[in-house]
Amino acid sequence: MKLLIAADMEGITGVVRWEQVTPGDAEYLRFRHIMTADVNAAIQGAAEAGANDILVTDGHWNGTNILIEELDPRAHLHSGSSSPFSMVEGIDTGIEAAFFIGYHAQSGAMKAVLNHTWSDWRVCNVWLNGCLAGETALNGAVCGAFNVPILMISGDQTVCAEASQWIPGIAAAPVKQATAMMAADCLPPQVAQQRIRETACQAIQNFLHGVAPAPIKTSNPVTIGIEFIYADMAERAMLLPGSRRVDGKRIEFEAADMPKAYFSFRAAILLAQR
Repeated sequence: MKLLIAADMEGITGVVRWEQVTPGDAEYLRFRHIMTADVNAAIQGAAEAGANDILVTDGHWNGTNILIEELDPRAHLHSGSSSPFSMVEGIDTGIEAAFFIGYHAQSGAMKAVLNHTWSDWRVCNVWLNGCLAGETALNGAVCGAFNVPILMISGDQTVCAEASQWIPGIAAAPVKQATAMMAADCLPPQVAQQRIRETACQAIQNFLHGVAPAPIKTSNPVTIGIEFIYADMAERAMLLPGSRRVDGKRIEFEAADMPKAYFSFRAAILLAQR
């Protein structure tokens, strides 16, 4: 069984502040170890249940956060950026199911650690076919385009609830209870990682017995809306062919399918950079 583990960092055990996930800050190195341990817990649970081909994609920042020397050898790692499918790179290689480890809630969510959607300093909100969407929905819909279900997610309680709205039946491993954007009641790493391992194991067992959430499916063409933080970002993003200005800070565009919409979304964000 071929499994993709897509990993982000804001939802990793113990993370509550930006400096813990920002390369160059003093706390970042410590949380690279914890991120790797959270991912290893998912690998361990999946392998115990029968996953025998596991790809980990490092989806945070520049994709060089997971410490490969500490990674469980039963997995291999996609590292670096910028690859075609970004946070779910490898989804087009025959993946059968996916996990989202260390994920965070969408921009503006209440009681959600470091909530944002893709870029905390460029993006206010994103809409997928008219519905407010975060990274769970965007990346999950790309997986769905390849008929890949998302079996489990780890992060705070808010992203777990968000995931269940898009993916009914998804298994959740909440590792912290957010009380604010930069505060949470956090499980100790040993406890959180045991929870991740057990959830991963059960999710793979269920999948191999034919029980899994349905993949996220989008109607085509796919419409993406992006509200930027500043109007000049929308002005630059409007250089994307086929985009239209909805208002001062918001653009919208259509694409034939979700993978093409994802590529255009990423291009618009890059164009908006100051």
